[in-house]
Amino acid sequence: MSRIAIVSAMHEELRALLPALEKPQRAEFAGRAFHFGQMQGQPVVMVLSGIGKVAAATTAALLLQEVDVQRIIFTGAAGGLGPGVRVGDVVIARELLQHDMDASPLFPRFEVPLTGRSRFGTDSDLSDSLAAAALHCLNHAAERIGEAHLADFGIDSPLLHQGLVISGDRFVSTAAESDPLRAALPDALAVEMEGAAVAQVCADFGRPFAVIRTVSDRADDSAHVDFNRFIAEVASVYTREILGTWLSGRVD
Repeated sequence: MSRIAIVSAMHEELRALLPALEKPQRAEFAGRAFHFGQMQGQPVVMVLSGIGKVAAATTAALLLQEVDVQRIIFTGAAGGLGPGVRVGDVVIARELLQHDMDASPLFPRFEVPLTGRSRFGTDSDLSDSLAAAALHCLNHAAERIGEAHLADFGIDSPLLHQGLVISGDRFVSTAAESDPLRAALPDALAVEMEGAAVAQVCADFGRPFAVIRTVSDRADDSAHVDFNRFIAEVASVYTREILGTWLSGRVD
């Protein structure tokens, strides 16, 4: 069976996933700890990429070249941009774009120079199956996370969204930052700091990948949840449940 890589940007995200790893083994490359084992009987490797596009791209290249994984799934949190994308919702990326890429006037804004592309698509089959698992988990969010935790973060009837996710080397947390992104990229659903870099690397290697993001805030001046607590109590639980459901094939 081909090995699947599960990548997290933050320690809190990875820490919640590691207990699900069966028969764990650890190896280090380029200052990163790679945790090998099985999840739901499937061979996986879990790794902390670190935050930002360079860290994520380096990790993706190591996974594809040194570890020889066949698929990469990037997990974590994101700020919501699209209308109706609320705290506690899940976004499955179908396309990714670097919102801080601008080599104009040599190339159009957002286009990655010498590629002719600004948007990089995820693998359709992989994203479809993860979306089905995510929808299953969201339909059971209260029992998986607990009604009290959901209420603490103002989460009610969380939804699944699919479409454009944008990435950049900046934590977008004010309306002054997010409003121009909404204006320039009106179809963007969420903003984060790694996914589009992984997308570009996977495109170079011709390997399938997917991105799952839990919305932690609205990327504006109202975005003042306890971020670390949200990761520990909501986002990481979503990720663990979605991946476990997907790997086991338990989708209603």
